[in-house]
Amino acid sequence: METTTGFDWALLLPFLGASLAAGMTGWMFKPGDWYESLAKPDWRPKNWMFPVAWTTIYILSSLAAARVAAIAGSGQALAFWSLQIALNTLWTPTFFGARRMGLSVIVMGGLCVAVLGMLWTFWALDGWAFVMILPYAGWLSLAAPLNWRIWRDNRGTETLPEGG
Repeated sequence: METTTGFDWALLLPFLGASLAAGMTGWMFKPGDWYESLAKPDWRPKNWMFPVAWTTIYILSSLAAARVAAIAGSGQALAFWSLQIALNTLWTPTFFGARRMGLSVIVMGGLCVAVLGMLWTFWALDGWAFVMILPYAGWLSLAAPLNWRIWRDNRGTETLPEGG
């Protein structure tokens, strides 16, 4: 496992920018009445926990990616980071915007694979970057089953949003 000797703060900005874009989908596609009307398991986190968790995840994953980006041979690790942020950005409009819960389960599955790939490749490059991704993996271990459970318990409610 290789480690970086310094931190280039300029490398952080593009990763934070991509994370901000992903996070903005939560502002653009709010859960609203449709989501509140869905059957949800009682082990679901409280609504206020989601923005706290995702803000933390976005900051930590951006810091981790900036650490890894400064290391020679980080191409595969950064490809996994790029894939996870793309799928992360896609999930919210798929679930809340298009109300395609089944499709969102597929997106979530891809996101989980991308984050596992990111963990694996970050571990090979920088131990601290790996540690910074662990909360993301932990959150997905809750979010993925929640996504599946909401889809399973609400089949037939995948209606188009108002005006759509």
